[in-house]
Amino acid sequence: MTLQNASGLHARPAKIFARAAAAFGADVFVEKDGRRVNAKSTLSLLTLDCHQGDEILITVEGDDAAAALAELVALVEAKLGESESESEDEGQPT
Repeated sequence: MTLQNASGLHARPAKIFARAAAAFGADVFVEKDGRRVNAKSTLSLLTLDCHQGDEILITVEGDDAAAALAELVALVEAKLGESESESEDEGQPT
Protein backbone atom coordinates (compact mmCIF):
# COMPACT_ATOMS: atom_id res chain seq x y z
CA MET A 1 0.00 0.00 0.00
CA THR A 2 1.06 3.59 -0.50
CA LEU A 3 1.86 5.92 2.39
CA GLN A 4 -0.27 9.04 1.99
CA ASN A 5 0.61 11.06 5.08
CA ALA A 6 3.15 13.86 4.68
CA SER A 7 5.76 12.51 7.08
CA GLY A 8 5.63 8.85 6.03
CA LEU A 9 6.66 6.44 8.80
CA HIS A 10 8.76 8.84 10.83
CA ALA A 11 8.77 9.50 14.59
CA ARG A 12 5.15 9.97 15.64
CA PRO A 13 3.48 7.96 12.84
CA ALA A 14 5.93 5.08 13.37
CA LYS A 15 5.16 5.09 17.09
CA ILE A 16 1.42 5.06 16.39
CA PHE A 17 1.79 2.18 13.94
CA ALA A 18 4.06 0.15 16.27
CA ARG A 19 1.67 0.57 19.20
CA ALA A 20 -1.27 -0.55 17.09
CA ALA A 21 0.69 -3.58 15.84
CA ALA A 22 1.77 -4.48 19.39
CA ALA A 23 -1.86 -4.60 20.51
CA PHE A 24 -2.25 -7.88 18.59
CA GLY A 25 -0.88 -11.33 19.32
CA ALA A 26 0.00 -11.87 15.66
CA ASP A 27 3.47 -11.22 14.29
CA VAL A 28 3.42 -8.06 12.19
CA PHE A 29 6.02 -7.03 9.64
CA VAL A 30 6.44 -4.10 7.28
CA GLU A 31 8.51 -4.42 4.13
CA LYS A 32 9.90 -1.73 1.85
CA ASP A 33 12.29 -2.29 -1.04
CA GLY A 34 12.85 -5.92 -0.04
CA ARG A 35 13.73 -5.07 3.57
CA ARG A 36 11.38 -6.57 6.19
CA VAL A 37 11.22 -5.42 9.84
CA ASN A 38 9.23 -6.15 12.97
CA ALA A 39 6.38 -3.63 12.91
CA LYS A 40 5.99 -3.74 16.69
CA SER A 41 9.28 -1.85 17.02
CA THR A 42 9.28 1.89 16.37
CA LEU A 43 13.05 1.88 15.83
CA SER A 44 12.81 -0.95 13.31
CA LEU A 45 10.13 0.94 11.38
CA LEU A 46 12.31 4.05 11.33
CA THR A 47 15.17 2.10 9.70
CA LEU A 48 12.98 1.59 6.60
CA ASP A 49 13.16 5.34 5.87
CA CYS A 50 9.57 5.47 4.58
CA HIS A 51 8.35 8.69 3.00
CA GLN A 52 5.06 9.93 1.55
CA GLY A 53 4.32 8.03 -1.64
CA ASP A 54 6.48 5.02 -0.74
CA GLU A 55 5.02 1.56 -1.22
CA ILE A 56 5.03 -0.71 1.83
CA LEU A 57 3.86 -4.28 2.35
CA ILE A 58 2.23 -5.21 5.66
CA THR A 59 2.45 -8.92 6.53
CA VAL A 60 0.63 -10.44 9.49
CA GLU A 61 0.99 -14.04 10.72
CA GLY A 62 -0.67 -15.91 13.59
CA ASP A 63 -3.64 -15.44 15.88
CA ASP A 64 -5.90 -12.46 15.12
CA ALA A 65 -3.99 -11.82 11.88
CA ALA A 66 -7.08 -10.74 9.93
CA ALA A 67 -8.13 -8.23 12.59
CA ALA A 68 -4.59 -6.88 12.90
CA LEU A 69 -4.23 -6.42 9.15
CA ALA A 70 -7.61 -4.71 8.85
CA GLU A 71 -6.80 -2.25 11.65
CA LEU A 72 -3.29 -1.46 10.37
CA VAL A 73 -4.50 -0.92 6.79
CA ALA A 74 -7.23 1.39 8.10
CA LEU A 75 -4.64 3.28 10.15
CA VAL A 76 -2.41 3.83 7.11
CA GLU A 77 -5.41 4.83 4.99
CA ALA A 78 -6.32 7.35 7.72
CA LYS A 79 -2.83 8.86 7.28
CA LEU A 80 -1.64 7.52 10.66
CA GLY A 81 -3.53 10.18 12.57
CA GLU A 82 -2.09 13.15 10.71
CA SER A 83 -4.64 15.84 10.03
CA GLU A 84 -4.68 17.76 6.78
CA SER A 85 -3.57 20.92 8.59
CA GLU A 86 -0.53 19.11 10.06
CA SER A 87 0.44 17.95 6.59
CA GLU A 88 0.09 21.45 5.16
CA ASP A 89 1.96 23.07 8.07
CA GLU A 90 5.03 20.84 7.76
CA GLY A 91 8.03 22.75 6.59
CA GLN A 92 6.32 26.10 7.16
CA PRO A 93 8.24 28.62 9.32
CA THR A 94 6.49 29.67 12.50
